[in-house]
Amino acid sequence: MTDTARLPEGYETSADSGRIDVERVHRWLSTDAYWAMDRVREKQERAIEGSLNFGVYNTVSGEQVAYARVVTDRATFAWLCDVYVDPAVRGKGIGTALVEAVREHLRPYGLRRILLATHDAHGVYEKVGFAALAKPDRWMALHFG
Repeated sequence: MTDTARLPEGYETSADSGRIDVERVHRWLSTDAYWAMDRVREKQERAIEGSLNFGVYNTVSGEQVAYARVVTDRATFAWLCDVYVDPAVRGKGIGTALVEAVREHLRPYGLRRILLATHDAHGVYEKVGFAALAKPDRWMALHFG
């Protein structure tokens, strides 16, 4: 792993689900995230309710500028998903800092692994210590359509 990325001045991370701007997260994901296009609001709300949620916020305005969600048993396994950075603040290291904050939040649980799937952000996750599956032939998936 590399050194811990720092958020740019004027931004902070939070794991407080109560701070999540559900409307904004839903808009981001359902209109601009290839993995969640057309996701309905009710489904997004259920996903948020059943997950650990992380946000990055502008410290002056309080506006949420990034989001990540983790599905976990808090003992052995976690799935990092729905990582999104508002296009207006991309390129500032916010995504990398957010994923590192998630990693550090999960570290005390003693998880065996954290998984994720990405089409185009491998470099962001590699900076935080993620790598391709060592034995992908051991993994399977069940798809419902």
